[in-house]
Formats: sequence, structure tokens, C-alpha cells
Amino acid sequence: MDSDELFERIVREHYEPLYRFALSLARAESDAQDLTQHTFYVWARKGHQLRDQSKVKTWLFTTLHREFLMSRRRHGRFPHYDLDEVANELPTSAPTVADRHDSLQVLAALAGLDEIHQAAVALFYLEDFSYREIALILEVPIGTVKSRLSRGIQQLKEILSKDMSHMESAKKAEL
Repeated sequence: MDSDELFERIVREHYEPLYRFALSLARAESDAQDLTQHTFYVWARKGHQLRDQSKVKTWLFTTLHREFLMSRRRHGRFPHYDLDEVANELPTSAPTVADRHDSLQVLAALAGLDEIHQAAVALFYLEDFSYREIALILEVPIGTVKSRLSRGIQQLKEILSKDMSHMESAKKAEL
């Protein structure tokens, strides 16, 4: 049996119970569908690493549960609110330097960071990894992650400030 047939067989056998489990956790059909789909996506990418094929079902359910927990943590860190509901709670402040940059400028500035700081900053801000997860990925202590983030953010601010001053100088020269 080739890998495509094996994948299709696994989806056929495990989709319904996996979806029911996801629905019991998420309590929303769309979230359950997303969790189930993501679980099979992870299986397509990493399933070949499972040595004992009799543990496919356990692997799928564990993966779905972990993804559910990660999504809840992300949701806890970054809750979703309708703007109308919280409009009166939003601060009124002038935009900071970072707010005046578009994403392409920020990504270019990120590419200009020292290589040692770049990965930690990108994993934290672009991928929403925790300090602990970054430490595992980079194989360094958590204290090193915090240090690299702090120094990387400072360096990013300096790069963006220089870019802003260059842009303001260019605008003045045009006038």
C-alpha cells in the first residue's frame, strides 16, 4: 500500500471519532473541523515518524488534544473581542514609531538583526511561541531566550528609528 492510500485509509478510519472528540473539546463545529483538519495535516507531515502503526489512533488523538490546548493558550494570550464591545476601553494615544511602519519595513528590519537575536524575535512575535518553546527549538536556556529577545527588540527599535529618520530627512529634502 503506497503512502497516499495509507493516508486515505487512516482518514477514513479515524475522521469521525476524531471529529467528535474535537467537537467535545471545542464545542463549535468550525473549530472542531479546523482541529481535525490540522491533525491530519500534521499526520501527513510527520506521521512517517511513527514506528508502531498500531498506535496511529493514539497519536492522532494526542496530536489533536495538544493542538486544542495550544489554541486555547493562544486564545488566552490573545483573546478576540468585537471592536464595538471594547471601543471605550481602548487607549487614545499617538502612534509610536512601530505603528508607523508597515509590515514589509518591519520584516526588512527583522532581517537586519544580528543572526543570534533574529530567530528568537521571529519565533516570539511572528510565530507566537512561548519562552519555553523557543528554548526547546533553539536548544538554549530560557534565560538566554529572554536575553536574546530583549537585545533583539532593542536592536529592532534602533533599526526602525534610523529608517524613520532617513524617511523624514528625505521628505524634508523634497520640500
